[in-house]
Amino acid sequence: MTSRQKNILILSIAGVILMAIFVIVLLGGRIPMNDDYAVGNTPGNLNNGGYFCEADGKVYFANAYDNFSLYSMNPDETELTKLNGGAVSSINAAGKYLYYAQTSSGSGEGGIGSAVRISGIYRSNLKGGSVVGLDRCDIVSMQLCGNYLYYEKYDKQIGTSLDKVRIDKKDRQTVAEAIINPNCYVNGKIYFNGTGEDHYLHALDVSTDMESVVWQGNIWNPIVQDGYVYYMDVPENYRLCRYNLADGAVEVLTNERIDMFNVYGNYIYYQVSSPDSPALRRMLIDGSSQELVREGVYQNINITSQYVYFNAFNESIPIYKTSTFGPVNVTAFDAAREAALANNNLKSQSGDSGEE
Repeated sequence: MTSRQKNILILSIAGVILMAIFVIVLLGGRIPMNDDYAVGNTPGNLNNGGYFCEADGKVYFANAYDNFSLYSMNPDETELTKLNGGAVSSINAAGKYLYYAQTSSGSGEGGIGSAVRISGIYRSNLKGGSVVGLDRCDIVSMQLCGNYLYYEKYDKQIGTSLDKVRIDKKDRQTVAEAIINPNCYVNGKIYFNGTGEDHYLHALDVSTDMESVVWQGNIWNPIVQDGYVYYMDVPENYRLCRYNLADGAVEVLTNERIDMFNVYGNYIYYQVSSPDSPALRRMLIDGSSQELVREGVYQNINITSQYVYFNAFNESIPIYKTSTFGPVNVTAFDAAREAALANNNLKSQSGDSGEE
């Protein structure tokens, strides 16, 4: 082999190696797309702040004992791990990624430690690393709809709009200059109540971003599950009802005025609004077997496969919990408090006062 042939061979091999490296880098930087019907969290959890999200055998949550930092754990509350130090809400999970909002409203009073909050929507891997900002903004709510995050965005000069961004940070745009809650995503459609001219049940087809009226009811915070729409009945003092999408029948589930609710499996957890006897209660989805969970005024009702989490109104801690499907037994979420103390003690010992 001549010297010229050797040089050509060496250059050819080098070219192949460089091309292989380029392909690996290119493919490594790509964000794998989801199924079009992928959903990031349950509508009930997102309507209650989206502080807990369960996916593929893990629960991701905002630990109020640690300024709402992002944590993960098993559904039975073992293996608690701090993922990052930002204060989060509207947690979504699908595939290899987490999606969440960070706020800029202070340092999270009542928690242990301190946190820096930067307003925006972020994507990270399931361990909280490789964080990418998708939009710097203040949001009200957010749902993963297939390969897009739809979010209710607030701008103090422009007002509220429904925006979307693809999970790889491409194709960011405003869908509607209106107040639209995107939390209830089912089979390619976002179901929401009107807020301007009516309180009808609307549906937004995410394949076209066109909306239509499904039912001319007077409703609030609809949750669609198994052919029913669970909602607060506006003209009847916000009682809880359900509407059958197949035959149009309406069932009254409770005549009590409610502040908020969450539907999970065959149970509904709801906060009764009463000047004399406010309480968190639960019932089966047909309105039967109503029972007391805890007396008082509570909020942020988030549900996983094993536990229901909530806190007292205007008090971020303690976090309370009870079994989702088993007998009612309200206790404090002590594992989260202990994990927060352990993490902040480690930070103090290391002399690191900044965020991760």
